[in-house]
Amino acid sequence: MVPVPPHITKTSRRNPNVFHTRRSLLPTLGLLVFIVPLTAQAPQRPSAPRIPAPFTDEASPFHRLALPTATNIRTGSGKPGKAYWQQRTDYVISATLDTVAKALTGDEKIVYTNNSPDTLRYVWLQLDQDLFRQDSRGALIFDQSARFGTAGANGGFGLTRVAVRLMPTAPRGTAGSFAPVTPELNGTMMRLDLPRPLPPGAKLQIDVAWRFPFGPNANRMGVESVDGNDVYEVAQWYPRMAVYDDVRGWNTEQYYGQGEFYLEYGSFDVHLTVPTDMLVGATGVLTDPGSVLTPVQRQRLAAARRSSTTVIIRGKDEIGPASRPSAVGGTLTWHFTADSVRDFAWAAARHFIWDAVGADSGRVLAQSFYPPSADSTWRRSSEYVKHAVEFYGARWLRFPYPTMTNINGIEGGMEYPMIVFCHNRTDPVGLFSVTDHEVGHSWWPMIVGSNERLYPWMDEGFNTYQNYYSWLDFYGTPPTSRGSVETVVAFELSGGEQPALTPADRTAGLGMVAYRKPGFGMRLLRDQILPPGRFDGAMREYARRWAFKHPTPADYFRTIEDYAGEDLSWFWQGWFYTTGTLDQAVDSVTTVADNGRQRIYLRNVGPLVMPVALGIGYDDGTTEKVTLPVEVWFFGNNYFYVVSSPKKITTVTVDPDSAYPDVDRGNNTWRSRATP
Repeated sequence: MVPVPPHITKTSRRNPNVFHTRRSLLPTLGLLVFIVPLTAQAPQRPSAPRIPAPFTDEASPFHRLALPTATNIRTGSGKPGKAYWQQRTDYVISATLDTVAKALTGDEKIVYTNNSPDTLRYVWLQLDQDLFRQDSRGALIFDQSARFGTAGANGGFGLTRVAVRLMPTAPRGTAGSFAPVTPELNGTMMRLDLPRPLPPGAKLQIDVAWRFPFGPNANRMGVESVDGNDVYEVAQWYPRMAVYDDVRGWNTEQYYGQGEFYLEYGSFDVHLTVPTDMLVGATGVLTDPGSVLTPVQRQRLAAARRSSTTVIIRGKDEIGPASRPSAVGGTLTWHFTADSVRDFAWAAARHFIWDAVGADSGRVLAQSFYPPSADSTWRRSSEYVKHAVEFYGARWLRFPYPTMTNINGIEGGMEYPMIVFCHNRTDPVGLFSVTDHEVGHSWWPMIVGSNERLYPWMDEGFNTYQNYYSWLDFYGTPPTSRGSVETVVAFELSGGEQPALTPADRTAGLGMVAYRKPGFGMRLLRDQILPPGRFDGAMREYARRWAFKHPTPADYFRTIEDYAGEDLSWFWQGWFYTTGTLDQAVDSVTTVADNGRQRIYLRNVGPLVMPVALGIGYDDGTTEKVTLPVEVWFFGNNYFYVVSSPKKITTVTVDPDSAYPDVDRGNNTWRSRATP
């Protein structure tokens, strides 16, 4: 999802020599030893350092990161183990859109497969539409009138039937009869107590019927009146199974509106009945184009998949009854199917323009639906979708689905399997940015299914990171909106920073905490700390290992280290677990009298450690750049670098290219007295 940019207030600059316990990995007393300014004769590193200290002292930034104990389910290398399991959920859904009442009526059959080793006596479902009840926790926590439109409206699911039965586990087995159950409702969660326990390997069928109104809301879905007609964007629209996993059992976090989703994989067979004159875009493949499209539209659609340029399926001048296969006034049912997906979303409108283009050599149909007023900007939308599908597919894993659809409507930016919602209809560059971001979510978390509600950085941060390179590939210049050194430093000095591992609904500045700072940190790993090819390979290995599975942060950290061959505990702890800041300084340069060698005395002022990039200037006008590994801080916050050269050092600059988020650049440069 695209966040609202956080408001960063101006605050007084922190004194880099004052230790802030809130932001540190080290005890105050331990740091005071090292922040005393160095004299001209700076103290040398001890000749016999206590080598185990950096690894055994818990106050050290190099202390090994404590991760959950490895098992045969989740291994120490970061791979899923031989005993890894996860549940499966398959849906058959029928729904009818009432455009007069602006309501949706539906029923679903859920087949839930218990692949766990546990016997389940109850199951949990998510009722995310209940966010729109006037008394919902999300409406009370966040700005309900502006954000959810709950003032004067009361939405949410109206359940009309809930029943369960055990299914046969053998070809000749006998299925149990349906038994009505009384749901136990807890906010946006629903527990069903089963009449009979569900043993390992067994299947459960759950039947649910419901109805809900579209209120004046715009939280990831809703209705927008534009160009004289309504555009419906429909998401979180059916009761969804909660995840039962090996890490936490049932994941029952409430839906408050800011955190996103954690869902099981499975298949969808969906029938959507809408007025005849509406076009529908959805997750999955349209299985019956002959019953809902005209012969001309079907012909154009087939041509679009083979085309490298955008083909108009229904143009601006074709909107009207003549572009529909039957008389206006009745209804048509659109049938979509999808497999290996974790969710389903759709959109419908009477006045959609529809275009498409082939992506990945015709394997993928990249398509867009938008109202007439968006025509001048959105005529490039499918091109943007195509670029994202091909760029990220080549970088990580090939896009595994047959379609990718962009919808213009009320939602600013939100992602679902094979479909995204993007609102921008005036700015081509802005449309590229939001489209590229939302389609990028196809890899994180649609393919690699992390828990967005607890760990938003594992999809938003990853996506922000990769968007930087996609933008660079498309435009040829780096973006300014995907997390820069300046924005990260401003955030760190704002006084409102939270660790990146903060759950989404407890984050005040989600845009920085989950998107920009983690995304920038991954760019640091790729472009400054590890060789780019090695980090890219590690990310591909992570995607390969955890495609269509449920990784945790520990699985990610272990996989990157396993492939890269580096202990990155210092980075994970400093960048993701704390709000520690980086402040590297050059204190002085001295000449050793006996051999003429010159020493550059460096100091790590803040609690965060990073490699050191040095720019060195000499008295003959020449310069050189030196990169020191992060291990130079193994033995404390002081280090000297020896230069063996007959040339006299005149200037030294720490981080001359401003690649690192150094919060105080006033101490980054040293000049000899003879240097102007």
